[in-house]
Amino acid sequence: MNVRDASALQTRDEERGQPVGPRLYRLLRERIVKGDLVPGTRLSEVDVAASYAVSRQPVREAFIKLSEESLVEIRPQRGTYVSQINVAAVMSARFVREAVEADIVRILAARPKEGFLRELDDLILRQRATVEDDDPATFIQLDERFHRLLASEAGQGASWDILQPLKTQMDRVRHLSAKQFPLRQLLSQHEDVVQTIRNGDGDGAEGAMRSHLRQILDDLPAVIAALPAFFDERVEAS
Repeated sequence: MNVRDASALQTRDEERGQPVGPRLYRLLRERIVKGDLVPGTRLSEVDVAASYAVSRQPVREAFIKLSEESLVEIRPQRGTYVSQINVAAVMSARFVREAVEADIVRILAARPKEGFLRELDDLILRQRATVEDDDPATFIQLDERFHRLLASEAGQGASWDILQPLKTQMDRVRHLSAKQFPLRQLLSQHEDVVQTIRNGDGDGAEGAMRSHLRQILDDLPAVIAALPAFFDERVEAS
């Protein structure tokens, strides 16, 4: 396993002074979601503890939390492994996100504000720069900021927070698809969302958001075909 050294736990100013366990959990979680640690990777308690210069206890705690999010699988007597991406969970997250975010943009289109629209325009410009630089990792960060800003402006920041654990598996697919497919289509969809909000077009904004969030339905089969070992396509029993 290729892990970063202990300095990685000290790179975020806002997390300094916080307990090691939660910081290690967030760092490993981020690396799994981004695809730095791919499905099937074996995570050794001893190796992770040594790599990050911590004791085994916070590593064990991080593994348990990651297991609760279905990001790792703890196999007794065998080890801990990065889990496959659960396709059923991806589909459920997309369904919930579409319902929530379609309402969010309809709220915003009912009362578009110039200051808020300027913030969106700034994000679009920054996203365009990442597309031109072929920088999918930064694009995804700005994409997350874009959707969070929409939710916060609509007074639904708490709803966005509730969505975070639900969309974990979907986020893993987003990172994979961003690396494989051109980002211009996603940028264009964001531009459509902003323009319909600016126009005060509730129906148009809802339609633009639904179309945007349904993009994964087109991308997912191709990602699975390219990386079949990364995915768990089993359907859960009802």
